[in-house]
Amino acid sequence: MSSRTYFDPLHHSITLNNINPEEEMVMELIDSSPFQRLRRIKQLGPAYLTFHGAESSRFTHSIGVFHLVRRALNHLILIDPSLEKHKFILYGAALLHDIGHGPLSHTSEEIFGIKHEDWTAKLINSSQEIMVILNKYGKNNSKQISDLIKTRKSEKKVIISLISSQLDCDRLDYLMRDSYTTGTRYGQIDIDRILSAMTIAPDGDLAIAPKGLMAVEHYLVIRNLMYRSVYNHRLNEVCNWLLKKIIQTARSLGPKIVWADQGMSELLWNHEKMTLDSFLSNDDIILGYHISKWQKSTSPNLSILCKRFLNRHLLKALNLSYLPIEIRLEILAKARKISENNLIDPDISCGLREQMVKSYHPYKYGLRLWDGSKLEALENVSPLIKGLIEPNESSWLIYPKEIENELLSEIEIIKIKTN
Repeated sequence: MSSRTYFDPLHHSITLNNINPEEEMVMELIDSSPFQRLRRIKQLGPAYLTFHGAESSRFTHSIGVFHLVRRALNHLILIDPSLEKHKFILYGAALLHDIGHGPLSHTSEEIFGIKHEDWTAKLINSSQEIMVILNKYGKNNSKQISDLIKTRKSEKKVIISLISSQLDCDRLDYLMRDSYTTGTRYGQIDIDRILSAMTIAPDGDLAIAPKGLMAVEHYLVIRNLMYRSVYNHRLNEVCNWLLKKIIQTARSLGPKIVWADQGMSELLWNHEKMTLDSFLSNDDIILGYHISKWQKSTSPNLSILCKRFLNRHLLKALNLSYLPIEIRLEILAKARKISENNLIDPDISCGLREQMVKSYHPYKYGLRLWDGSKLEALENVSPLIKGLIEPNESSWLIYPKEIENELLSEIEIIKIKTN
């Protein structure tokens, strides 16, 4: 018999014991090279340039998700003992749900145009190392787990909801973890109350007992605040914009001008046919190395962008969310013109970053309250949750510091004209 314990800053001791075959499988998966790669993928992408403590990895987060799934399932088994046989599938999906992330996590999806769910499914179905471990503990485990992650298919609805819903264990862990590492205080979720309030509705799907309503309301408010204060923070938007410009510029220059190793070359110019080995060779360290090399590129634009990012010489950002889209575009055009007049290339210094976030979507795996006799949608019993359905829009104008005074003066003129 062997056991191991991961000491987690949020969940404290997470202990695995091979006396339980499903936990033995988890230990083997953690030791696999595709999972160990997640140590080299930052959970919050470039947010460490805004929040200096945001250095946590996808590795740490994934173990946290497994831990919450194990807690939730052990609670729900008391309600439906037949869930016991789904431990292998659920534990595997919880642990592996993020192995398809590219460098800097979600930032990769925007800058390289890849979907982490697709690569997660590919790795689970095609990586010999992962497949051998999964299928050793059950025939077709790898296919069932990839189906659960990518297409939300499973025998049990409640299993799907623990992995992918508006109250899944992934969201619960990342909200707490991201709040902790960024130093914000919004993510103080009452996780014990939420897990203990989880129940199973008559249709077999996840529901919340009335005692957990306030804890879930609090969780959804926290999600709203975390998007506004962390994920869509103005400097985080600037960093993501810079990274996107770096990759766009490198791609447009092509492999004859821009040096890249084989894995990065495929990610840049042939990602649709990228091999598993090439995908796995890319992580934050490799991307950082390439950006460092590109500082000395013969392309002035690529060099400037890379130096800005690496040395944190960030551009400015101004909130334009309160203005109509046509006014935002007019201001962007004005910023580009002023930049040109100041001999600053607007293509690498001016832009708009626009995001739309809905804190709660009643029609996308919405939550229900079940009191043992009546099943109701949460938004019908909670005015607070109903208010969170309205989407939040953010729009940041990105521009160089050198034009700030002139730009702000021009914006005031534009606003006076439109009033």
